[in-house]
Amino acid sequence: MTTAESIVLGVIQGLTEFLPVSSSGHIELGKAIFGIEQKEAGLLFTVVLHFATALSTIIVFWKDIVGIFKGLFSFKWNTETRFSYFIVLSMIPAVLVGLFLKDQMDDFYRGNVLLVSVMLLFTGVVLFFSDRAKSLKGEVSTKSAVILGIVQAIAIMPGISRSGSTIATAVMLGIDREKAARFSFLMVLPLIFGAMAKEFKDYLDLSEAGQSSALLLDSTVLIGFVAALSAGYFACKWMIAIVKKSKLSYFAYYCWAVGAIGIAYSLFFA
Repeated sequence: MTTAESIVLGVIQGLTEFLPVSSSGHIELGKAIFGIEQKEAGLLFTVVLHFATALSTIIVFWKDIVGIFKGLFSFKWNTETRFSYFIVLSMIPAVLVGLFLKDQMDDFYRGNVLLVSVMLLFTGVVLFFSDRAKSLKGEVSTKSAVILGIVQAIAIMPGISRSGSTIATAVMLGIDREKAARFSFLMVLPLIFGAMAKEFKDYLDLSEAGQSSALLLDSTVLIGFVAALSAGYFACKWMIAIVKKSKLSYFAYYCWAVGAIGIAYSLFFA
């Protein structure tokens, strides 16, 4: 993998992790277009990109995160404790899917540009209709946290935007748009770190078995990290403003366009 490809994949990961256009779907499309194999991309590179986007979330929401921990360590049932309870509830479906179905889903979708592109079309439909939902000022509840958790688990499929589907669902459930975006970004943080731990363990297992791509923390990986961190910070801040202004339908058109291009590519050029 070249430096240029590392930058492109880092920017794709950083932007699409927060913008409602499916990071996994775009990464799969990017690998297909560049002709990058999974072993060549490397597990360690995947871990580094995920860490970069997680770090960008922490930088943007550091005040919220500090407030949550302060509330938790007060050992009282307060706003922060209630919010953490909803975060844990929302994690359960995705954790179950990640533990029992993630590998099978990855194998099924990997390199399947046609299926990923179809899922991008579906993401566009969800985004399009979310902008037409009435703007309410509701709060996250136990029921909505469970529903958003199920949606997040479904969004593990490449091509379905996790942020887009969870924010759109929250808005359609009547939750305030800014709070919907905030909850969507914070609810995924524990899952990102959990996925990173699993991917890093897989990398170490492959290294011990002599089957890894021997991709170490060289300049290519570090450049990808910086690209993903910078793009992720920008995308996270931009996405909050977009949700508040009810402009998600713009990304619906983008998802439809990329999905159509992906379908054409898979049918005529792959």
